[in-house]
Amino acid sequence: MSILIGIFTFVLILISVFLVLVVLAQKAKTDGGMGASLGGGATEAAFGADTGNVLTKATINAAILFFVLTFGLYLAHIYVAKHTKSTEGQLPVINVPVAPATPAPASTAPAVETTTAAPTVTLPTSAPAVPAEAAKP
Repeated sequence: MSILIGIFTFVLILISVFLVLVVLAQKAKTDGGMGASLGGGATEAAFGADTGNVLTKATINAAILFFVLTFGLYLAHIYVAKHTKSTEGQLPVINVPVAPATPAPASTAPAVETTTAAPTVTLPTSAPAVPAEAAKP
């Protein structure tokens, strides 16, 4: 759907530029202005006496196409906005499987017992355990 919206938006821009150029190429009623400077005489040579009618019909058709395409793009954007998922702009959630808890291997070093009320720390490595007070700097 977004590809079609992009294509129709590009066509809308082309129609807009064409519409501006067609309006500027028309001759004013006083035979002056921008129409004369943007090729008013060249359009008379190409289309003959019906230059005003041809440019008027082109302007009307381009304006109708512009409004129809603009309304269609409006409806397309509403459709896309209503049919997007609520999680579309959010970060993905990664579910990591949790490994079952395994008991720590038994340590080969004996735990050091102290006579003070300070708790002892038992490390599961080969280093001897150090009391909590001795571990503080």
